[in-house]
Amino acid sequence: MIYEGDFSSPAGRFALVAARFNAVIVEQLTVGALDALKRHGVAEDRIDIVKVPGSFEIPVVAQKLGKSGKYAAVICLGCVIRGDTDHYDHVAGSATSGIANAGLAAGIPVIFGVLTCDTLEQAVHRAGAKAGNKGFEAAVCAVEMVNLMKKLPG
Repeated sequence: MIYEGDFSSPAGRFALVAARFNAVIVEQLTVGALDALKRHGVAEDRIDIVKVPGSFEIPVVAQKLGKSGKYAAVICLGCVIRGDTDHYDHVAGSATSGIANAGLAAGIPVIFGVLTCDTLEQAVHRAGAKAGNKGFEAAVCAVEMVNLMKKLPG
């Protein structure tokens, strides 16, 4: 048997956890995610947006939302841009592993939509310019994963 998600309109509520740090970029990711969800049949009244200070704070909120039983998926959106210190490595690594752990702990799809870029230009390109909108892609991934999870046994 092969199990695979699809892009049909998923049931349930969706949460977006969006960092305020690098707000210009994250706002574009959020617009992209909302567009993707709407295009896949998720009504606006089934989407909650939770703002957190930065990408480092995303995992704890994603886990709490995921464990609440209210959501089919949680989409995490943020942007970490490399600077002159090792702060980038700590924040990007913690956000990455924290979001993965939040999904494992919650048992629902917790989607990684945090940009980890060397430059602001790279972030702009990934938030809707040359490289597409990674927020849109994260929301499409959430739709597919919600539909896959419903098909899996157990």
